[in-house]
Amino acid sequence: MTLPDGITELAPGKIASVVTYLEMTQRPEPRAVPDLPELSVQLHDAPSAEAYLNLYRLVGEEYLWFSRLMMEPSALEAHLASDSVEVWTVQKDGTDLGLLELEWMQDGACELSFLGLSPALTGGGVGRWLMEHALERAFKRPISRFFVHTCTLDSAPALAFYIRSGFVPYRRAVEIADDPRLTGLIPESCAPHVPLVRV
Repeated sequence: MTLPDGITELAPGKIASVVTYLEMTQRPEPRAVPDLPELSVQLHDAPSAEAYLNLYRLVGEEYLWFSRLMMEPSALEAHLASDSVEVWTVQKDGTDLGLLELEWMQDGACELSFLGLSPALTGGGVGRWLMEHALERAFKRPISRFFVHTCTLDSAPALAFYIRSGFVPYRRAVEIADDPRLTGLIPESCAPHVPLVRV
């Protein structure tokens, strides 16, 4: 369905965002990253749904990340245990503070499913450092393209960050969904920059 030009009114209880899809077809030249000896990136084979969602909430609640919260725990654990999925965490002093999830598709592409940092790690080049790790992992296999999407609910610098990292926008869409704060998936206190409009 194509949305008409102009303003489209949302029903109460709904949120909307503009989604930008980006891709690259070859590994860009590596970018300089800061030396971060206090941080490490750890691969987690088949993490539990509980551990994964705790980190997912830590890095994504303020941006209303909700897709993984809607999955049944058994389905999520099967996804995380798949040979086509890698889940990495950024650790500081043994605590998980950042998330990187990659998924290799049957068509030869690789998706950057999630890349996020807790507020304690934002700034200082940690995102660029983690992206270089993501690029290295994705292009270790013979892939046709590496792709990601972001939206206007994400952090303000996210889109520019992906473009600086070498991704090229190729499509946009409007996503409309139930506000996860009103369905109980996310606390109502999250994302105060997105006003609550109750049913």
